[in-house]
Amino acid sequence: MISASEFRNGVTFEMDGKVMQVVEFQHVKPGKGAAFVRVKMKNVITGGVTETSFNPTAKYPTAFVERKKMEYSYNDGSLYYFMDSETYELEPIDSSVLDDSFRFVKENDVCTILIYKGKVFGVEAPNFADLVVTKTEPGFAGNTATNVTKPATVETGAEIKVPLFINEGDKIQVDTRTGEYLGRSKA
Repeated sequence: MISASEFRNGVTFEMDGKVMQVVEFQHVKPGKGAAFVRVKMKNVITGGVTETSFNPTAKYPTAFVERKKMEYSYNDGSLYYFMDSETYELEPIDSSVLDDSFRFVKENDVCTILIYKGKVFGVEAPNFADLVVTKTEPGFAGNTATNVTKPATVETGAEIKVPLFINEGDKIQVDTRTGEYLGRSKA
């Protein structure tokens, strides 16, 4: 059990049969009345964010979310297969569990699988990905003073905006959380 006064960013707990994760918290001590804890929390299963006030003495059961590193192997229709690097077993995960950042994941990338009570509810892609540009208009130098971009397709099939000087075959780094071009890859 965890009391509301012990809430910190990232803490997971059960409330009304749902698994919640603290995104932001604030201990409030008004001039009149009792102190309370204002919490912005996210439902880890659905991703919905709510803001609620708690009595600091209120207690909730702690929810243990298992985070397991697994290697993406391949997909077959709506099932995506991830390999456990310790047991070499393949774990099928439905596409409904994957978020938008997964469009930048290629085969053999290591992802974090989120599991609660034996059920997979989320897949976290690596924060950054080095990808090869497979399709874009021919690049040209100049016009660097303005942030002019053009569409480009990367090897995973995702489309992003890149600067004008990027050509097909260039290896670039992408932030998977926002889908933004970060720069040319160092590798």
